[in-house]
Amino acid sequence: MRTWLAGLALAATSVISFSAQAQPAAPDGQAIYETRCKACHGGGNPRAPSRADLAQRPAADIVAALTGGIMAPMAQGLSDADKQAVAAYLTAPAPSETPSAAPAASARTPGVEMPQVAVKGPTTLDPKCATNPPIQAALGDWASTGLDDRSSRFQRNPGLSAADVPRLKVKWAFSMTGGGQPSVVGDWLFVTNRSGKFYALDAKTGCVHWSVNDMVARATPIVLKSPISPSGWLAVVAQSDRHVRAFDAQTGQQLWKSAELESHSASVLTAAPVIAGDRLLVPISSIEEAAAMSKGYACCTFRGSLASLDLKTGKLLWKTSMIDEPTRVVREKGGGLKVSGPAGAAIWAAPSLDLKRGLVYVVTGDSYTDVDTIGPDAVVALDIKTGAIRWRRQVTERDNFVMGCGPTSQSGNCPTPMGPDYDFGATPILMTLKGGKQVLVAGQKSGIVYGINPDSGALIWKTPVGNGSALGGVEWGIGADDTQVYVPISDLGLIFAEGRNLTPEAQAIFGPGKVPSAKPGLYALDPATGKILWSAPAPKAPCVYAADKGKPSNCIRSQSAAPAIIPGLVFEGAFDGWFRAYDAKTGKIVWEDSTTSRTYDTLNGIKGQPGGGIDGMGPTIARGMVYVMSGNNGAARVGSNGVNVLLAYSVDGK
Repeated sequence: MRTWLAGLALAATSVISFSAQAQPAAPDGQAIYETRCKACHGGGNPRAPSRADLAQRPAADIVAALTGGIMAPMAQGLSDADKQAVAAYLTAPAPSETPSAAPAASARTPGVEMPQVAVKGPTTLDPKCATNPPIQAALGDWASTGLDDRSSRFQRNPGLSAADVPRLKVKWAFSMTGGGQPSVVGDWLFVTNRSGKFYALDAKTGCVHWSVNDMVARATPIVLKSPISPSGWLAVVAQSDRHVRAFDAQTGQQLWKSAELESHSASVLTAAPVIAGDRLLVPISSIEEAAAMSKGYACCTFRGSLASLDLKTGKLLWKTSMIDEPTRVVREKGGGLKVSGPAGAAIWAAPSLDLKRGLVYVVTGDSYTDVDTIGPDAVVALDIKTGAIRWRRQVTERDNFVMGCGPTSQSGNCPTPMGPDYDFGATPILMTLKGGKQVLVAGQKSGIVYGINPDSGALIWKTPVGNGSALGGVEWGIGADDTQVYVPISDLGLIFAEGRNLTPEAQAIFGPGKVPSAKPGLYALDPATGKILWSAPAPKAPCVYAADKGKPSNCIRSQSAAPAIIPGLVFEGAFDGWFRAYDAKTGKIVWEDSTTSRTYDTLNGIKGQPGGGIDGMGPTIARGMVYVMSGNNGAARVGSNGVNVLLAYSVDGK
């Protein structure tokens, strides 16, 4: 899934792709960009940040991404000086421009000594809290990505009523590059940052209790009460570099760091783990789809997996691959390089738990090569104790896909035929129906939502909701209350097609003139039958993308972020930066706010911080506050400004 989109979006920081060609003799940033980057970032690839988008980002982020971040595999052969030169070229203001305000990012990646680079804009000044009171659990905490074991994203005790929601206003804003979805316990808020900072903030005021400066991650922290930690409170984070770290949530002191969970150079941790008793279940994904764009890359060998760690020590207990079939050579492509397979089946989304059955459920990404396998595009149930696969339901066969394939591709890595890239990136949800029967609900990038028997993996129902595409369908999450499932639809690729920006990739999938209409919006489904109960098409609304520098923005109405639910309402954001609350019974919009309609003077000292598209893991609702990341580079370059702003809403802004 995430194809290039994923590698980009889930990325630890800013994303630049490079092909493995001989590096220029001198570190000429423009020359390196022209020869190794422009093909993707010149504006023709809707999945890659454009040149203008990259110009909005701090140079240190680009260097960090290339040195120890998610794009390091694509930067092989570049010296530190080369990386600095590229970053300096990309972020240098045009002669007529005044550098835009942007916070400096941490330039250190764990285990990598980062070179010094000039960073655009003023350095952020973290406002320290005057006191650090003990963490105390409270009714209505939101302490993990999905909130509960079934990952429903349903906040039963939000601390505000549906009648309060129309009075929501921004109380405070905090600038951060690449921030993710926060967790909240009591008056403490925990949030990761793909530029390298892991923060513990005061949830009400936004002041900083502590921060860790070498934590490149996009995953939501897990926070729980535990005797493992001196304070009694534990925070666990999956780093992008394939390590998991545990901290004392009260002090930020590191308690343990796991060994590297996967040795493949293109692998990455994108989703939050889940905790089942005394163990931690960690999904492992990769960006090998993007690495395969290079002619010098021998594709493909990565296999997605789920790892189980001892919660007390971080020691690996078991690790289960999503692909069972042995690797074999498909063909030779010259230069002594070989194409192998099967490969793929990355796990992009957090797992969900079924403690009654002793199962953990995961969903997998697509296949990378044209070798048949049943692991990709599948819903999988594993035994929590042993890691044994109990059942597996593959919903799309031969979805073989890597980036950069088309009439002009010279990588030699393209599978034949190419699949539609219809993998999974949204955590499945276990629903209990009237009468006690249960169904596991999963949404795919095809736009299809599936109801599956949790005992056997048998298909109960399937419902086409969106029309899907490599950039569409269900992207980053679904949600549910006790009676309905709420499904956001992106259909981003089809919206691009509406704008006459039809990529060769889309033409290969749909055929010339055969592109279906986009159906972005929010939908409610009956979990018993899959019937669509109501639909709320995404409105066409104005927005301001900072990268457009005052020019009219082509506002994209895709809804790819995960929703958040409270009794009676569903919260959902969109790529155009609009954040809305919908009536859960009817789909009517009862409140909305354009996060790009203004700029923000942030608590950490940035004046005029812009908002941007809302994407990725979605909002958090806890103790009368609603938190959302605006400007998140979660899945595509749309609405990206390179610097996110965490917005904290409260009733009347108080």
